[in-house]
Amino acid sequence: MPTEGQEISAHLMEKYGLTREQYEQNTEAMRVRGEQVGFTFGIGKRSRIYNTFDAHRLLYWAGLEGRQPALKHALFKAYFTDGEDPSSHEILVKAAEKSGLNLTRARDIMSSDEYAKEVRERERYYLDRGINAVPSVIINERQLIQGARSADLYTQMLTGIAKAQ
Repeated sequence: MPTEGQEISAHLMEKYGLTREQYEQNTEAMRVRGEQVGFTFGIGKRSRIYNTFDAHRLLYWAGLEGRQPALKHALFKAYFTDGEDPSSHEILVKAAEKSGLNLTRARDIMSSDEYAKEVRERERYYLDRGINAVPSVIINERQLIQGARSADLYTQMLTGIAKAQ
């Protein structure tokens, strides 16, 4: 993804070979799924998809600090609900602070290439295993669910895994 991002509908239609109608149906399905679990997608508030490498560097650090889930939620709200640019260091630092991370440390990370090597290694690890969709959920290092799916599918998968164990 280029640094400045790409218009979201064009990107997704090109990546997945969707028609405009399919893209709009998928967008509505995503909005409904979010609503079902208490998450608001600000449909119409975001028109671009962005390079999130720096967000992943912050998420890596947040994991070391035990704050990764909080930062993920702050970043999801910033992008998916509020339509903010998750490649912006200002937005990233603000999300880090909202999630209980040290503001000065977050700024220091954003002004350096800290954790870039670790994030590139993780990126390569998943790409080498054929994982290139967002979201992708790996359950027990064996089950993979790629793409936006319904809560019912997750329930079925988790129930099946629990029964098998």
